[in-house]
Amino acid sequence: MDRSSPVPLYYQLSQQLEAAIEQGALAPGSLLGNEIDLAGRLGLSRPTVRQAIQSLVDKGLLVRRRGVGTQVLHSQVKRPLELSSLYDDLEAAGQQPATQVLRHLVEPATARVAAALGVAEGADVVLIERLRLAHGEPMAHLRNHLPVGLLDLDGGKLAETGLYRLIRVAGITLHSARQTVGARAATAEEGARLAEPEGAPLLTMERTTYDDAGRSVEFGSHIYRASRYSFDFQLLVRP
Repeated sequence: MDRSSPVPLYYQLSQQLEAAIEQGALAPGSLLGNEIDLAGRLGLSRPTVRQAIQSLVDKGLLVRRRGVGTQVLHSQVKRPLELSSLYDDLEAAGQQPATQVLRHLVEPATARVAAALGVAEGADVVLIERLRLAHGEPMAHLRNHLPVGLLDLDGGKLAETGLYRLIRVAGITLHSARQTVGARAATAEEGARLAEPEGAPLLTMERTTYDDAGRSVEFGSHIYRASRYSFDFQLLVRP
């Protein structure tokens, strides 16, 4: 701890604990010492330690369990904002991704889906609806629409890997995408599906993806648990 720094001590401690969780030094399920022990070992006041722990509880990295103590949860997924699939990003981060395929069918395109995919409203499109999990916990509810005939899909393949990987295997080169990120409160149904209470904050994302010929090949409408997930931006100053 740098006591000469203008950065509050509780924040310094929370950053060090968060880094230890992200790097695996504090493994999921491990217990922190109680506040009195931590304060004594670190030479900090108990309120300082309590504030640092509470900030990580609020981020979903720690949880206080009655009769157990303060326990480390899985680290929050920080996804770079680039043209990649959630499955691949989770796999690269060692998060043990899994998929439950909820629906896979052909349906008429709504006006919104038709505009994104460049087809007529009411034309047949493929709907894929999935629940993405990491370490057995729900992370995101994914709805993707694709043009009919784009590629051959079955439920087994969709449960085993990511959609973008299957698109690339089919010989389609993904080139670019338009994406909108937002936030809103969870409905009761969404909360039950994502293990969050009704009204919990959710991140939303809509993305239309294009191949190297400029065709719209996929329109995604996804929701993510804000307690377990964030987007990571790099911002550059214009010359």
